[in-house]
Amino acid sequence: MARINLLPWRAERRQQRQKEFFVMLGAAALGAIVLSFVIVSWHGAQVDGQRERNAYLQGQIATLDKHIAEIQALDEQKSRLLARKEVIEQLQANRSQMVHLFDSLVRSIPDGVVLTSIRQEGNVLTLEGRAQSNARVSSYMRMLEGSGWMTRPELEIIEARPGATGLPYVFTLRVTQSDPNKPVDTDGDGVPDEVPAGDAATQDGEAAA
Repeated sequence: MARINLLPWRAERRQQRQKEFFVMLGAAALGAIVLSFVIVSWHGAQVDGQRERNAYLQGQIATLDKHIAEIQALDEQKSRLLARKEVIEQLQANRSQMVHLFDSLVRSIPDGVVLTSIRQEGNVLTLEGRAQSNARVSSYMRMLEGSGWMTRPELEIIEARPGATGLPYVFTLRVTQSDPNKPVDTDGDGVPDEVPAGDAATQDGEAAA
């Protein structure tokens, strides 16, 4: 009876399987390395792209900050110019108002009253002088009230003192400046209720022209 030795065949098959296993293991390791490289490269590209976007945004923010600073500087310059314009307008308005005010002071002084001092604090005038009697001072206060350029006269002091002949009484009174041409705002909403007669006539003349 013939005998067949199967050991070499089995050993060769085992070696072939081992080779296939190592080949598959190497392929898997190579695939893992390639996949890891791809993932790392992709993440690196994402990080680089995000850094570029961040740099772009920072540049845009810096540009906007510069524009904002320029706008703030322009706003401050505008505020200064408006404040200067308002001061100039007030000076121009007060110039004509002071002319009318002193004219009213001169015209409203009755006989028997002499002014010795005039002080101004804001819109309040302090008038000091001498008078023949209390009645003369009262008459002077009424004339100041009726002048249109002064209002709310308040007598602070009146007393008899020796001094000028025929003017024994010394007085001090306060009045508030007023502008009869200023638009009236009776309801206090900041909007003039009516245009003064002088201004209305001026506007009508301009419209007719």
